[in-house]
Amino acid sequence: MAMQVNKLIVGADVAKAELVIHHDDRDEIIRLKNTKPEIKSWLKQQPLGTAIAVEATNVYHLDLVELAHGFGFDVYVIDGFQLSNYRKSVGGRVKTDPSDARLLSRFLKNEGDDLRPWTPPPAVYGKLQSLLRRRAVLVTARTALAQSWTNESLLKAAFKTFVTSIDRLDQLIQKKIKEVLREAGLHEQVARCQAVEGIGFLTATALVMAFVRGEFKNSDSYIAFLGMDLRVNDSGEKNGRRRLTKRGCSEIRRLLHNAAMAASRSAAWKGVYEQYRNSGKATTQALVILARKLARVAFALMRNQDEYVTKGGKMAC
Repeated sequence: MAMQVNKLIVGADVAKAELVIHHDDRDEIIRLKNTKPEIKSWLKQQPLGTAIAVEATNVYHLDLVELAHGFGFDVYVIDGFQLSNYRKSVGGRVKTDPSDARLLSRFLKNEGDDLRPWTPPPAVYGKLQSLLRRRAVLVTARTALAQSWTNESLLKAAFKTFVTSIDRLDQLIQKKIKEVLREAGLHEQVARCQAVEGIGFLTATALVMAFVRGEFKNSDSYIAFLGMDLRVNDSGEKNGRRRLTKRGCSEIRRLLHNAAMAASRSAAWKGVYEQYRNSGKATTQALVILARKLARVAFALMRNQDEYVTKGGKMAC
């Protein structure tokens, strides 16, 4: 379904230094410097009722998105993977900044009624997301270095000192995360999630961070936000392979996978995990199913403000 005709459609391709903007009503391309004064000046010239589609590009799109929202415009942040597939679906053969701006306009014009306008996340969401992502980079680097230096005996002592510094930085990040949670009054929600077998402090923090980002109608929408819902590929009598959509924050999914591995060894969840393994599910499939179950339990605890208990080896909340 196409977007309402009274909306003026704009597509904005964003780079670090420049914005390439397409006005759909007059099929015009303009270029702006990606600076706040230039963006504000342009926004002041736009009529009320303008809808702007922007591709998510690291952090370079944030100034435009936040300023446009502040001016009262509807802003739609489009996932790059989704836009790439849309280009293929409409037979696009060219990828340039102007063609991407036009494509964003076309996508918003045709699909806009099924999209949700961007809203600013709570301040705590941005802080926690930044800290968790930086810790993820730190842990990845530590693991890679440890594997690379395993057989290096000449510099073993120096490397051990270096690793100790990395571990100290990791501890400082986790300390800062706890401070942010206390300031936001979210430590009780984290404790609720952490009571579930397998869910540690960092996973609980990630689940709470996701919970405060949006208003979720049910656990299905929460699971979809985490990118742990399934992409179905069926046709006729063929049942295609299910795959995770993997939308949203990849770090949350990584932490949930680790939580599922820990939970699969616990008394409360071991039977559930083995049931799926015995039914023919591969290890990864069984862990993904278990991870989703953990996320659903956490969602119920946070939404209902309940405390988690186990009775006779069965989960209850």
